[in-house]
Amino acid sequence: MPTVRLLAMPGSARRDSWNRKLLAVLVRGARAAGAEVTLYEPRDHEMPLYDGDLEAAEGIPPAAARLQALFAEHHGLLLATPEYNGFFPPLVKNTFDWLSRPLPDGSGKPGTVHVRGKPAGIVAASPGALGGIRSLQHTRQYLSNLGFLVVPDQVGVPKADSAFDTEGQLQDARVRTSVEAVGAAVARLAMKIAGG
Repeated sequence: MPTVRLLAMPGSARRDSWNRKLLAVLVRGARAAGAEVTLYEPRDHEMPLYDGDLEAAEGIPPAAARLQALFAEHHGLLLATPEYNGFFPPLVKNTFDWLSRPLPDGSGKPGTVHVRGKPAGIVAASPGALGGIRSLQHTRQYLSNLGFLVVPDQVGVPKADSAFDTEGQLQDARVRTSVEAVGAAVARLAMKIAGG
């Protein structure tokens, strides 16, 4: 089996967010299945709100160009995202909107050329009773529109404010196993694709 590299991204910039904790579980599942994982930290790659006039005047922000390059080097995506009023947060939308803009090399190709056909796994944690599950359908559609192959498995973790222990681990072993399985599914699909 070829070694694959996955990019792991929290959909929240908050340092102590539940979705950062959930992402760690997702990553553990992918690593156990044999993938190498790189953490993408939104705080280290801040981008302005997408603005066509800004893009026309200055091109895409350096952080967006770096993200395009990162996806060129990775075989898939692991994403843990909060739910904001039934949808994924603006941070996720803005990040991927910039990613989709033309590459800075002058080729005219969209940034999505580096994500098309690559697997993605999505999970969500929310203090509500539905665990962010409403946002996952929109996240799935959005990533699919960009060209990702979103694996069928997904997990929403409800009552996230009490779902993790003091070490940041999911307390429910069944939920923990389900989240790890999403990460493993992405790793396995990436390996199949990379193996040709």
